Amino acid sequence: MFADRYLQKSTFSGPLLSGLPHPDTSLQVVIPCFDEPEILRTLESLKACTPPRGRVEVIVLINEPEGCAPAISAFNRQTSLDIQAWAGEHSGNALRFFAAGPVQLPRKWAGAGLARKRGMDEAVYRFNAVEKPDGVIVSLDADTLVQPNYLVEIENHFLQHSTHVGATLAFEHQKEGLKPHHKAGISMYEKYLHYYKNAVSFTGYPYSMFTIGSAFAVTAEAYVRRGGMNRRQAGEDFYFLQHLAQLGKIGEINSTCVHPSARISERVPFGTGPVLKKWMEGREDLQFTFNLQAFVDLKILFGLREKFYRLKPELLSAVMAQLPLPVAEFLQAEDLPAQFGQLSRNCGSEEVFSNRFFQVFNGLVILKFIHFSHPRHYPRMLLETEMDRLKELMQ
Repeated sequence: MFADRYLQKSTFSGPLLSGLPHPDTSLQVVIPCFDEPEILRTLESLKACTPPRGRVEVIVLINEPEGCAPAISAFNRQTSLDIQAWAGEHSGNALRFFAAGPVQLPRKWAGAGLARKRGMDEAVYRFNAVEKPDGVIVSLDADTLVQPNYLVEIENHFLQHSTHVGATLAFEHQKEGLKPHHKAGISMYEKYLHYYKNAVSFTGYPYSMFTIGSAFAVTAEAYVRRGGMNRRQAGEDFYFLQHLAQLGKIGEINSTCVHPSARISERVPFGTGPVLKKWMEGREDLQFTFNLQAFVDLKILFGLREKFYRLKPELLSAVMAQLPLPVAEFLQAEDLPAQFGQLSRNCGSEEVFSNRFFQVFNGLVILKFIHFSHPRHYPRMLLETEMDRLKELMQ
C-alpha cells in the first residue's frame, strides 16, 4: 500500500484508534489538543458543517509531554472522556469523531509539531488501510472554529484540482468580545500576514502562501512523499508547507474560512500568541513592519538568478556588484553562491536552473534574509504605509 514504507520508517508506533474507516472516507480532520478548554466548541462547529459527498473522520489527538504537571494531565484525561461522551452522541455515518490519547510525547520533542505529526500519521495509517492515497488530511487547531461550508469546500477543491498536493484556507481570527487594544493588535497582525505574503509574491517567488497550522490540507500521498510532518516545537506548519511546495501545486481555498483564536499565549516561542502578548505588554509595536525595500531588492536578485548558472568564479564579483548591497552581503554570509554552483552542476540548462533556484533560495531563506537585513540595512516602517506602497507597485 502507498504508505507502508513511510509508516515502517517513521516514528509511528502503531494505531491509536481501533477499527478501520469506511472506504468512502475522503477527509481526515486532525486536531492536536493539549490543555484545551474550548475543544467542544471546535467540534460543534464541525458538527454544524454541511456534509460533503465522502465520509469524514475527526481525530482529536490529546497529548502532553512526559512528566506533565499532574493538574494538566488530569485535565487532559477528563478532556478525553468528555470528547468520547460527546462523540457518542454526535457521531454518525457521514461524520465520526474520535478522541485519541492522552498520548505522552518525549519531553525533548513535545510540542505542536510532534503532536500534529502523531495525529496526521494516524490519519495516514487509516487512509493506507483502505488504500486511499487521494484522501485529504486536514490540519485544524483545538481553539479554531469553522464555517458551515468548510468540509464541502475542502472536498470540492481537491476533486476539482486533482493534481494539487495541498491547499491553504482563508482565515480570520475570532474578535468578538475582545478589548479594544487586543482587537487592534490582532487586526494589525492579520494585516501583517497579508502584507508579508503579498510582498513575497511581489518578489517573483512562486510559492508564496499563508502558513497557519489551523488552515491547510494535504493529500495523504503527498504527506507521505514529503516525509510527514516535522516535530518542531513551533513553526512546524511553515516548514512543512514550504517543503511541500517543492512537490507540486498548493492551492488556495477562499470559498470558506477558519476562525483561529486570538488568545494571548506563550506556549510557543513565536506566532500569534507570543506576538499578541508582546503587543499587550507594550514590548512590540505592530504598527511597524518590514521595509518593502527588502522585498524590492529580492525581486532584483530573482530577476538576475540565471546569471548564477555555471558562473565562473572570476566573474562572481561582477555579478554580485549588480545586486543591492544587503542582498550581496547576505549571499556571502550564507555562502549561497557555492550552493548555486552546486545546483548548476545538476541542471542541464539555464531554464532548469532558473526553476530549481527556488529550491535553494526558498521561503525559509527569504525569511532569513528579511531578518538579516533588519535593522542592519532597513528601518522598520509603518505597516499601513508599506501596504499602500506595495499596492501601487503591484498595479
